[in-house]
This record gives sequence, structure tokens and C-alpha cells, in this order.
Amino acid sequence: MNSERKIPVSGRIVKDAVIKSLTGVTVLVIIAVIVSILGITIAGGWKSFNWEFLTHFPEDGMTRGGILPAIVGTALMTIIMTIAAVPLGVITAIYLAEYASERSVFAKTIRFAVKTLAVVPSIIFGLFGLGFFIKFVGLNIDNVFYGGELRWGQPNLLWASLTMALLTLPVVIVAVEEAIRTIPRDMREASMALGATQWQTIKNVVLPGSMTGIMTGTILAISRGAGEVAPILFTGAAYYVAELPKSLNEQFMSLGYHIYIMSTQSTNVDETLPIQFATTMVLLLLTFSLSLIAVILRYRIRKKAIQST
Repeated sequence: MNSERKIPVSGRIVKDAVIKSLTGVTVLVIIAVIVSILGITIAGGWKSFNWEFLTHFPEDGMTRGGILPAIVGTALMTIIMTIAAVPLGVITAIYLAEYASERSVFAKTIRFAVKTLAVVPSIIFGLFGLGFFIKFVGLNIDNVFYGGELRWGQPNLLWASLTMALLTLPVVIVAVEEAIRTIPRDMREASMALGATQWQTIKNVVLPGSMTGIMTGTILAISRGAGEVAPILFTGAAYYVAELPKSLNEQFMSLGYHIYIMSTQSTNVDETLPIQFATTMVLLLLTFSLSLIAVILRYRIRKKAIQST
């Protein structure tokens, strides 16, 4: 005879109802917060959001004009960050998921480093970028190739982008590794049984099958990096630049940093408030667009995979 006390049917129904209610309330709270943020931002910046705002330089102490340099600077930083972080993150994830042994000390060291980087505050990445990329790498480049002339030993677009790449690298590695591990071991064994090498199996079976997770994880990591401010405070972002960046060793404007500057250090914060909200709208549109791209890519890749089977 089972000695465990059975829960009455009515008790289970009540528990299920409570859990469903708490879940529903939580979802409603999250939706309400998102709608409130979007509503306040759109209401405050809608009047300033126009074509001129997107295509002109700031004017009159950033109280008029547009945010073209911030848009271009954010786009360039995101592109360079992606080129630096995604390939390295994907290669590392493939090694950890497919090649590394569970007992490998090297693999354990990499996993420990990835977990450590994932919890490091973003401001620490900025200080690291200042000390390593600018003070060490940049100044040594200037001393060796330019006779001490200051070119790379100063904040610029390249160092800021590489610092952001380090910030997003753990997210890419974890997302790609988890996506790769969703592929059943039987598919790998079947591929190798037909004569394929391990790399051919990874290239033709594992990566195509996990592409939806890889694309989603990397794009979400990129969208997070596009809105970060702390790492670029010391490594490349500028309060204002009179022209668009022409080389990697020039400073740049960023949407997130632009909002921070106008809300904390502007000569007239109240007058710049509509521009702050409009700039926030642009930044939200950028991150939402990247998230939407991730959803569309995942849907199309899944649809193509289903059709091929």
C-alpha cells in the first residue's frame, strides 16, 4: 500500500489555478512595463522624430538638428564588433561542443573564463579596453610604427568595437554551444558511419541543424552590444564630432552615449528632452529590428528545413 499522502483532486485544481494566475499576472506586469516604456518614449519624442532628425548633425549645443553621427557611429561599431565577436565565438563553441573532452583541463579553463566574463560588470570591460587596447597595444603601435606620434594610443572606433566584442563574446559562445548540443548524437554517428569526417559532419549536419539557435543567439547578443554605454565611455565614444568617422583610429558618436550626455551633461536638459526621447526611439527601433530579424531568420530556416525533409 502506498504510504505517500495523495493530494485531493480539488487541491490540485486549486494549485494549478494559483500557478496559472501568478503566471498570468507576471506576464501582464511585463507587458505593462514594456508598453509604458514605449508609450512614454513615443509620446516624448514623436514631434522631433523626422527625416531631418535622422540625416542632420546636431546644432546649437545639441538642442536642434539631428543625430546622424550617432547613428553612423553605432552602426560602424556594431559591424566591427560583429566581425570580431561572432566568428571567434562560433569557433570556440564548436570546439567546446564537438572536439573538447569533458575531462579536458583546457576546455574547463575556457568554460570558466566564459562564465567569469559573463558576470563581469560592463564598466570593467571599459577599463580593460582603456588599459589594454589603448595604453598597451595602441601606444606600442605608435612607438614602433609612428615614432611615438599619437595615432592608435587614444580612444577610437576600433578599440571601442573590440571592447564591445569582448562583452558580447560570452553570450555568443553560450548561445551557439547550446544550439549545437540540441542536435541528436545519432545524426552525428549516422553521418560518420557513411564515411564523413568529423569536420564534414559538423559542416553538413550539425551547423545547418542548429542554425536557427545560432542566428538567434548571435543577433540578440549583437542587439545587446549596440545599446551598451559603459564599455565605450573610455575607449572611443565622443561627446560631439564635427564629421563622420573616416578611419578606425577616430572617435565616434554613439546613440546610447548621446542619450547619456544629453540627459546628464547638457547645458539645458529640459530643452533637449524631446531629442533624448527621439534618440531613445531610434535606439529601440535598432534593437527591436535586430530581434525581429532573428525571429524572421529562425522562421525561414525552420520552414526550409521542414520542406527539405
